[in-house]
Amino acid sequence: MNTTFDTATALRIAPDDLNELVRGQELTFVERLTPLVRQQSIVLDFTHVDRVDAAGIAALIALYGTAQGAGHSFVITGVCAHVREVLTLVGLDRILLSHNANPCGADPNCADPAKPAEPSFARSAA
Repeated sequence: MNTTFDTATALRIAPDDLNELVRGQELTFVERLTPLVRQQSIVLDFTHVDRVDAAGIAALIALYGTAQGAGHSFVITGVCAHVREVLTLVGLDRILLSHNANPCGADPNCADPAKPAEPSFARSAA
């Protein structure tokens, strides 16, 4: 399932105070965004987020579910390679990553949404 929708009508949120979405931050994050995802579609810009753990993934799933329940979309964009890898490993890349929102410009650490992330633990053929 490709997550695409009209980003022109969605609210774009870029939390510059969020460097990682991990245990201890997820509840505040969900509390902050839940009212917004209930009101309209959201594009969440993760340009500044370097790390997501299981609690962060659960928070993203909760927000996605809330948005879907309200008839809205919830996608993330500007995802760095490591976060994209984590989302891919748990199968959330297909539903959470936007494929038509602007990724993260010229950031070399940003994952290309058209190209699957290569796992960092992959062995090279040397």
